[in-house]
Amino acid sequence: MVGAATTIRMDALPRGQVGRIAGFGDGDATMIAKLREIGFAEGDEVELLARGWLGGAPLSFRLNRTVIALRKAEAALILVEKAQ
Repeated sequence: MVGAATTIRMDALPRGQVGRIAGFGDGDATMIAKLREIGFAEGDEVELLARGWLGGAPLSFRLNRTVIALRKAEAALILVEKAQ
């Protein structure tokens, strides 16, 4: 299907791939609230810029015009749609 989107966890987003935040997974409600407070919201565009060299953490994301680093567990709480 052309133009179909796949929903994945944000920590699984390939480097350089742009996705759109679709929502939040089940998990720590306090952490999800903190992620919302720092600017993660449904419909926002994100791009994985880099992974840390030791174990792939932290993860560096572009969120709108801001660069934010997250732990893998934090990024795993955010669901993104990536265009195929």
